[in-house]
Amino acid sequence: MIRVHHLNNSRSQRVLWLLEELQLPYEIVAYQRDPRTLLAPPELRQVHPLGKSPVLEDGGLMLAESAAILEYLAERYDGAHALSPPPQPVDGPERLRCRYWLHYAEGSAMPPLLLSLVFARLRKAPMPFFAKPVARGIADKAMAAFVGPQLKLHLDYIEAELGRHAWFAGERFTVADIQMSFPVEAAVARAGGERPHMRAFLERIHARPAYQRALQRGGPFAVAG
Repeated sequence: MIRVHHLNNSRSQRVLWLLEELQLPYEIVAYQRDPRTLLAPPELRQVHPLGKSPVLEDGGLMLAESAAILEYLAERYDGAHALSPPPQPVDGPERLRCRYWLHYAEGSAMPPLLLSLVFARLRKAPMPFFAKPVARGIADKAMAAFVGPQLKLHLDYIEAELGRHAWFAGERFTVADIQMSFPVEAAVARAGGERPHMRAFLERIHARPAYQRALQRGGPFAVAG
């Protein structure tokens, strides 16, 4: 039986979603974030040294990192390639695009989104009154000089790509869309602006029955803002 160590409001929701798309049986070991810090509980460190989710168990195999888990599940259980490009040719456009977006999601898209969240929280963090202007000044300068422009660059890029194709790997839904769902959710929640293609993408994935079943199994999902 596949087991998912699942943290609420986290990347592990994507793993549940793919399992539902593949109609595979699985069980959930649920963990809750600390309501004050929003960090994962220390119990997760008993599962993986980094104490993060998702972690997938399949037989004697244990995997971490959402992209690695999604690739593994697609390669092992999606024999009909309903959600992934066929292995041949290795340089097929859909295959290359799928692989690219699987890695782009965490390697390129999430860092500026995470930095924007960190600096937003820094501005609101409790601290002595005399330190607040300094902290806010640092946060504002970092956002204006680097994080903000990088965030806009990536969101404009994603918006343009979704304007060219219905889905990230091309004209059909793949695991790349599951992987990219988290940064798109985060982007629209925090800095989406007027990006109709990103919002339409979210409407399409939210309407998928497997996405809705994953929410029922994993609990309400809202990207921390």
